[in-house]
Amino acid sequence: MAFGIIGSGWRAEFFVRLARALPDRLEVAGVVTRSAERAEAVRGWGVPAYRTVDELLAAEPEFVIASVPWEVSPQVVRELVAHGVPVLAETPPAPDAAGLRELWRAVGGARRPGGGALVQVAEQYPLMPGHAARIALAREGVIGEVTSVQLSSTHMYHAMSLIRHTLGVGFAPATVTARAFTAPLADPLSPRGWSGDLTPKDAVTTLALLDFGGGRSALYDFTDNQWWNPLRTRRALVRGSLGEIADETVVRMLDPRTPVESRLTRRRTGTDLNLEGAEVHHISFDGRVVWRNSYVGAGFSEDDLAVVDLLCRTQAWTRDEGPEPYPLAEGCQDHLLALAVEESARTGAAVTVTAEEWAAP
Repeated sequence: MAFGIIGSGWRAEFFVRLARALPDRLEVAGVVTRSAERAEAVRGWGVPAYRTVDELLAAEPEFVIASVPWEVSPQVVRELVAHGVPVLAETPPAPDAAGLRELWRAVGGARRPGGGALVQVAEQYPLMPGHAARIALAREGVIGEVTSVQLSSTHMYHAMSLIRHTLGVGFAPATVTARAFTAPLADPLSPRGWSGDLTPKDAVTTLALLDFGGGRSALYDFTDNQWWNPLRTRRALVRGSLGEIADETVVRMLDPRTPVESRLTRRRTGTDLNLEGAEVHHISFDGRVVWRNSYVGAGFSEDDLAVVDLLCRTQAWTRDEGPEPYPLAEGCQDHLLALAVEESARTGAAVTVTAEEWAAP
């Protein structure tokens, strides 16, 4: 069996490309697009193109990805839930706080016969190799009780997901204080490619402090186009009661008088005379593997690895062979915190995020 996609944008093509690279594990049942022109483009991807959801569902996909614009996503999700189909909704699942609450009330209680919420969210960032390795060490207690996370990597709801899961705060209330600063920055690379222009232009940097109570905090730092701009690096700092993880460096106490430093080390192939192909095989810490590539041989980038892992986890869940990949409640909480950051940066006032309906046990 296979999965379906509603929407035919660049993200939909991304999912199709990954499935095509793993034909023994993933298959696309078809893509729904409303336009004849886009349908022709979809057929060029080597998968069936449908004009309606009913046509796609007749192909009996195991689950369907709602890869549509924010404002359309809740409507598509509700339609699929009405058919009893497991849904993987793109991030965020709704555009604003009111939309998140409305969507939750409409579909939050929908469950699969095998267990778990019928609606999951396509949040891949906690599955990215480096982040997954840091989260694994944090959960093992290598640096003691995790008390703070500082993240300058990706934006808004993706960053909130990483912060929440690394810090282990779940759906805890938070007070958010944010500010936005504009400064000149050259921007030589974007999704369109290299611009050939090094003229500095105004770029906005948003800084936010999130206080989750109980001594747990997070610092969010993101600059426009930080994903692509080679002039801005990505950083992650996880601090705990017995040490810290700074990117790939882990500092902790071996005994009461011995601080030690270790590395998170990637095994990358394809360098110099290594002919195994260019990809990361695993990440180790003190001689043991803390993250392993389950798709060696496909030549995936680290972002590809996270997304394809999410797809395979979703497939396993629909077959009752694994846990929920990322429930709707998690995606709602991520975006609610992101919206609080935006509101605080816009108004200059602190914003408090309280417990929502989806936080109920």
